[in-house]
Amino acid sequence: VTIIAAGGPGEVIDAINAADAAHNLADPADEMHRTSLFFGGSVMAILSAAAWGLGYFGQPHIIVRFMALRSPADAKAGRRIGISWMVLSSVGAIATGFAGLAYFYSRGETLDNAETVFLQLAQVMFHPFVAGIVLAAVLAAIMSTISSQLIVCSSALVEDIYRAFGKETSPTRLVNYGRLGVLTVAVVAILLALNPDGTILDLVGFAWAGFGAAFGPLIILSLFWRRLTSAGAIAGMLSGAVVVGVWGQTDALASVMYEIVPGFIACGVVAVAVSLLTRRQNDDIEREFTEMNAAVQEPAPLA
Repeated sequence: VTIIAAGGPGEVIDAINAADAAHNLADPADEMHRTSLFFGGSVMAILSAAAWGLGYFGQPHIIVRFMALRSPADAKAGRRIGISWMVLSSVGAIATGFAGLAYFYSRGETLDNAETVFLQLAQVMFHPFVAGIVLAAVLAAIMSTISSQLIVCSSALVEDIYRAFGKETSPTRLVNYGRLGVLTVAVVAILLALNPDGTILDLVGFAWAGFGAAFGPLIILSLFWRRLTSAGAIAGMLSGAVVVGVWGQTDALASVMYEIVPGFIACGVVAVAVSLLTRRQNDDIEREFTEMNAAVQEPAPLA
């Protein structure tokens, strides 16, 4: 709709180039060419951009979807649906940004916050009723992710930490502890969001790197390497999280490479090294690993 309102694809591209030319004239030290895929990109920048894909392996709200598969056979359909949706949503987001830039620049307008371009366009292009539906859809997507994250974090606090120490208590108390965990995580999230200098992309990027580097290599090793131990997993998790935290908060390092890259490498290397040092033969794990490999290679038909 925005491209049509702006006059068509050609006019959109011309407006983007004109906006870049105006920006370059105002700030020659920060030259910009948004329609060029490689302009100003270094090897490190390309690796950092591609490394966003590593984060998928460690996202709790994504992993639980795979855990809900009825059988290994469903993974093939899940892969097709997931990748197709990501291509569609990514292209849509990029196109919306380009179209919004062209539309507002051609009218001499500048958004105070470029991250709101989707919502601003919805209000300009659509009837208020339709714009309200669009806003509701955005909020629904946000709430869906938030609810998944809160539930996963709460379950981890109660099931993986509290009960890991052998504490037995009533189901009612466990539910209350879970609610307390939800409240704690929500308060921490609110405090992080209050940072006046952080953009949504910055916050998401840092969290994405933290989850991806702390858990991603462990998920991969758990699936394909039977020698991973609990000590190796814990050591890798801690090392990945620490490296991301330090790297991401150090401007000199963060400006060179996205923090998920060193964090992912650190987690994987430490997990493998510690596992090799602490591994003990466990027949149950060996049998389970062999059975799951066989199930993946020859998935059973659905009942």
